[in-house]
This record gives sequence, C-alpha cells and structure tokens, in this order.
Amino acid sequence: MAELNGIILKSTGGFYYVEAANGVYECKARGIFRKKNNSPKVGDKVVISVPDEGYCSIEEILPRKNTLRRPPLSNIDILVIVVSTTEPAPNALVIDKMTAAAVDNDIEPAVVISKSDLKSGVDLLSIYKNAGIKAFAYSSEEPESAEEIKRYLKGKVAAFTGNSGVGKSTLLNILYPDLELQTGEISEKLGRGRHTTRTVELYKTDEGYVADTPGFSTVDLERYNMIDKDNIKFCFPEFRDFLTECQFTSCSHTCEKGCAVLKAVEEGKISESRHKSYVAMYNEVKDIKEWQKKQNRDA
Repeated sequence: MAELNGIILKSTGGFYYVEAANGVYECKARGIFRKKNNSPKVGDKVVISVPDEGYCSIEEILPRKNTLRRPPLSNIDILVIVVSTTEPAPNALVIDKMTAAAVDNDIEPAVVISKSDLKSGVDLLSIYKNAGIKAFAYSSEEPESAEEIKRYLKGKVAAFTGNSGVGKSTLLNILYPDLELQTGEISEKLGRGRHTTRTVELYKTDEGYVADTPGFSTVDLERYNMIDKDNIKFCFPEFRDFLTECQFTSCSHTCEKGCAVLKAVEEGKISESRHKSYVAMYNEVKDIKEWQKKQNRDA
C-alpha cells in the first residue's frame, strides 16, 4: 500500500476526488473524520492510502490555512465575489457579508462586477476600490477586462461565488475556456438565475486552481459565516485607520458621539453603503449567545 499527498478537487456522493502524483484518485474518508465533525472539504491538502485492491482512503487532513462553511472550501487564497449590475440587481449587504467573511477567514476578497455592458458599474466599482478591496468591472464586449482578472488570479487558488444568475460560470468559461462549465439563463418570473452549479469543484488552471461554487442564499451566509460582533469592524479594511481615534474605547461604531468611523462616513472617507452594511451585520449578531453560535456551526 502506498501513501500519497494530494489536494481534494471534488466531493460528491460520499466520494472524494484527490489529485496526487499526476493522477486523480477516487477516495473514501475514514469514519474518524465524521466522529470529530471534521469532514474533508474541497481544497483540503490530504494524505491518502492507495491499496493494491479496493478503494483509496483519506488518512489525514493536513493543517488548513483557512476554511469556509458556505461555500465549503479550504485553503483559498482569493474569494472572488461576482456581482451583476442588473438581472439580478446588486445587493450591497450580501456583497459586504461575503467580503467580511473572507477577511475574517484570512482570505483576500475581490469583487468582479459583471454585465457592465448592460448597465454601468462605475459607482459600485469605486465603493470597493475606495474600501481597499480589489475590484474589477467585466464586460463581454471588452476582452481586456477578463485578461486583467486572469493576470490577478495567476498562480492562486481562487473560489468564485455570488448570487445565482450573476454570471460566475460564464466568466470562468471566458477566463478558462477548457473548463466548459454549464451555464443557465435568468428566470423571467423570479428575476434571478437558475442554479447551474450544484457542487463545489476545484479546476486546475495553468498555474493554479479555480472553484465555481453553487449560488449562495442569504440564509446560508448568515447561518454558516457568522462573525463575532467584536471582530466585524476588523473585516472592513477602510475602518482600520479610524478605530483607535474614537472618543470611547467601547465604541461600537454604529451611533455613538465622538465616533471617528461615523465622522469618516460624514466626510466621505468611508462609503455610506459599506457602513450601513456594517451596522446591519453588527445588529444581527450583537445579541446572539455563544451556545447559539455553536449550534449554527455544528448544524
């Protein structure tokens, strides 16, 4: 029996597909992972055993540098949040929850604004660039906009996520035509996209990996990527220069007098929409007890 180091590319039906030694091995996971509530995830670096006969087995999950519950991924360098200018319309709170979840998990967030040929995304682009978050405007009529994104992702492990119908799979097909991912149309009745990506899967590119993920729901976002109220402020990069300037050390940066963050919002140094998202996120979690957080994490 041989042991190999590899990376999980896909998980489906209780099987894990691990790239190792220039091949892909179909593996089962040892039961001990389930008992410890630590099931393998796509992106995990693992040790597998390869018997002469029978199924390969995941023997060990190597230390993770980061992990997300939804989408279920590990060891991600960049979380690319794809947002469309229209059909569906952008939701600032959802975008900001995703960028915050990335920062909270030591993942670099990036925002790609799609369908900018249908409606301008200039204002949205400036909000995230001014917040210190990498942001791109993408148009199918401007091939160079896709090339800029591709250069940025070179050599990285990147996950593409976003609401259904924003064009994640379409953009990935343009960036990496060999992937040939399934895409879907917008439902006229619902005004949002049909779910075309049903599982998380890593695809190898020339110098890295990319993952297309199922379109998330706000419920998933709130349930699985809940951030402690005392940490939310650190997940907004544009707040950092002002956090130590508040009049009171206990400032929540939501409504207090002498708050340097609120002053920066008034002066246009911090986007009003970003601060509004911060307040909404803070209010959502401020009264949640530790046992409730644990219940959500273990669900």
